[in-house]
Amino acid sequence: MLIDYHAHVNFNAYKDDADEVIKRALESGVFMVLVGSQIDTSRRAVEMAAKYEKGVWASVGLHPIHLEQMEVDEEESHFATRAEVFDTAAYRELAQHEKVVAIGECGLDYYHTPSPQSSPSGRGQGEGGWRQKQHTTLRKHLDLADELDLPLILHCRGSAKDPEDAYRDMLAILREYVEAGKIVRHGSIHCFVSTLPIAREFVDLGFHVGFTGVITFPKAEKYAEVIRGIPLERILVETDCPYLTPVPYRGKRNEPLFVRYVAEKVAEIKKLDKHAVENQLFANTMKVFNKIPAPYYSRS
Repeated sequence: MLIDYHAHVNFNAYKDDADEVIKRALESGVFMVLVGSQIDTSRRAVEMAAKYEKGVWASVGLHPIHLEQMEVDEEESHFATRAEVFDTAAYRELAQHEKVVAIGECGLDYYHTPSPQSSPSGRGQGEGGWRQKQHTTLRKHLDLADELDLPLILHCRGSAKDPEDAYRDMLAILREYVEAGKIVRHGSIHCFVSTLPIAREFVDLGFHVGFTGVITFPKAEKYAEVIRGIPLERILVETDCPYLTPVPYRGKRNEPLFVRYVAEKVAEIKKLDKHAVENQLFANTMKVFNKIPAPYYSRS
């Protein structure tokens, strides 16, 4: 059994076949957490998770790129964001649903910067103001997670000129909370694409490190170095579907079922038995997302 702890089957990419995608995974022993990226997708994640007695849960949060209106145009991502202000009361209400197991995704994204043309509200604030808005919103998520005793699902992406800048800033904020005895459930830094020293800093703060299909891509040795360098007990696997489809399905729409290929790659990199690794990854995810009811999943 595996849990894809970061799936977006609640996105429009699955508007015609979401139930089929979910059932295909469940029938193969793959469970999932549907992750919200703004208020609408967070609501949809909760609604979809509520349809299933077991095997599907939700996380609610505001992705940093949705703090401003902009056009995102990358190899696998083509969409328009909208300027949303984090409404603590609205997200608190969603997060109190029994199927919600985490807060997020939330975090810092310095790769995307709103232009004055695409984001009227961003005019005049400059790069520093844009980053400060992200810091403030991240802190609101951390406060909510601390209040509700929920783990975090964190997003972090550095700028093109300094890929580690957002990671450094996030670690500084997290360290402040951890040293104050807050966010005791910790959580995971999802879709990790930084360095081994950065990964070890997250681990030292009590967080787990999440890996996607990116680790199956050609020229992914730098991520293999990270996986070799941190304990298996601190690793989680995810798809981030519909994005980042792993080999051998690269080029097709991703789905939770494909998290198996990420787990297999972790086993290959660690040079460990595939089934033993899957069992440990499952246990890791259950430990992080402690609201997932263990009695459903007896291995007897």
